[in-house]
Amino acid sequence: MPEVDFTNKILLITGGTGSFGRALLQKILHLDFAEIRIFSRDELKQDLMRKEMNHPKIKFYIGDVRSRDSVDKVMEGVDYVFHAAALKQVPSCEFFPYQAILTNAIGSGNVIDCAVRHSVSRIVCLSTDKAVYPVNAMGMTKALMEKIAQAEARNIGAGKTVISCVRYGNVMCSRGSVIPLFIRQIRENQPITITDPEMTRFLLSLQDAIDLVLFAFEHADQGDLFIRKAPACSLSDLADALKNLFRSEVPIHFIGVRHGEKMHETLANAEELRRAEDMGDYFRVRVEDMDLNYSKFFTEGDLQRGDFVDYTSQNTSRLSVSETEALMRSLPEVQKELQGKSTEWLG
Repeated sequence: MPEVDFTNKILLITGGTGSFGRALLQKILHLDFAEIRIFSRDELKQDLMRKEMNHPKIKFYIGDVRSRDSVDKVMEGVDYVFHAAALKQVPSCEFFPYQAILTNAIGSGNVIDCAVRHSVSRIVCLSTDKAVYPVNAMGMTKALMEKIAQAEARNIGAGKTVISCVRYGNVMCSRGSVIPLFIRQIRENQPITITDPEMTRFLLSLQDAIDLVLFAFEHADQGDLFIRKAPACSLSDLADALKNLFRSEVPIHFIGVRHGEKMHETLANAEELRRAEDMGDYFRVRVEDMDLNYSKFFTEGDLQRGDFVDYTSQNTSRLSVSETEALMRSLPEVQKELQGKSTEWLG
C-alpha cells in the first residue's frame, strides 16, 4: 500500500459495485479512512454489496456519472477518487456508441471536473489497452477519457488536484473475458470456440490491476499515465492449458476474428514509449508539456525521436502452454472450479 495518510480521509469509488471496486475494498478496508463512498447506478448490486460487506465505513450513493449534479453532490468533502465507472462491453458500445460517449467520455469529464472543483487531492482514472489504436467504440471513448484527464491535468498544473490514469489489458476471469467462457464450454462438454489460434491477449490478474491503481495513487505526478506490464499467450495455448487443467478432450473450433477485435492488443504505442519511464513492472508516461502551444502540431518537430516500437501482446513476454497452465491454476476462480465449487463468474 502507498505511504499516504488516510486518517479521517474520505475515498470515493465510482462504479464501485463492479469487480474492481469490490476487490479494491477488500484490499483497503482495514485502512484508517473516515468513509469510503461507493457511487453507482445499480441499486441491486449496492444492496447485495451492503449486506455482504456490512461495514460502517462504507456508504452507498445512487447516481450516475452522466448526471453532473449527482457527481457534484457525492464529491462533497472527498479527498481521493478512484474512477472506475464505465461501459466496458465491446458489443454494447458498438450497438450504442452514443451511450458509450455519455458514460465513458462525458461522464468521466464530469467526475474529473467535479474532483477539481471540490479540491480533491488525487484522482486515478481507469483505462484499457483498447484505448490504443482503438478499433471499437469502447476503446475510442476510453481514449477520449484519457485525453480529457490529460488536458485538465495540463491546464491546472502542479499544486492542484493530481489527475492520473492507469491502463491495463483484459483482467483474467472478469465478466466478459474468455476464461470463464472456455471453462463453461469444457464443463458442458461443448467445443471451445476460438476466433483465431494466433490471436494473443495480455494476461493480468485482478490483483495486478489493483496494485497498478495503488501504485499510481502513490507515485503519480500531474497528468501521468501508468501502464502495467504483463505477459501474454495465444488463444490456442490458453485453450490447451485449460483443457490440460480440467483433463478435457473437447475439440476446438475456430470461428474467425469478430467485429471490433484486434489480433494483438497494444498497451503503449511508440510515441508514448518515447517519453516513458521504465519503473520495473510499470511504465510511467508523462503528459506532453505543450500547454496551448499549437505550433507543436504545425511547425515544431522533434529531431530526437529515437527508435521505439509499440508494446503489444505479440512482442511482450509470451507464456508457453505449461506456463499458462500454471498461471491459470493460481487464480482463485479457477481453483474453485477445479474443486467442483460452482461460481457465479461463469455466467
